[in-house]
Amino acid sequence: MTTTGTPVLITRAAPSYDDQLARRKRKYVLMMSCRIPCLILAAVLHDTWWLALAVLAVSVPLPWMAVLIANDRPPLKSEKANSYHRDPQQLESHRHPVIGPSTR
Repeated sequence: MTTTGTPVLITRAAPSYDDQLARRKRKYVLMMSCRIPCLILAAVLHDTWWLALAVLAVSVPLPWMAVLIANDRPPLKSEKANSYHRDPQQLESHRHPVIGPSTR
């Protein structure tokens, strides 16, 4: 805790599921709230049919895009694995006898 009482993030942990869900809900509401003004604007511009049609064309894919964006979870953080790459000759530097076919 800092002196202001806010916690300090000390890990690289992903945000909690509730935080992610709240963020995705905000995105969805924001995108869907853009559709109603587009429809009202198209109704106001009904005299200029091509402009009203363009505004409608923009508002048609908004629900689909809002659902896709809201359902998309943030990408997982890629972590580099700490792997040890050894020299093959390092541990066993002497030669081993090879067992061949029997000569009876």
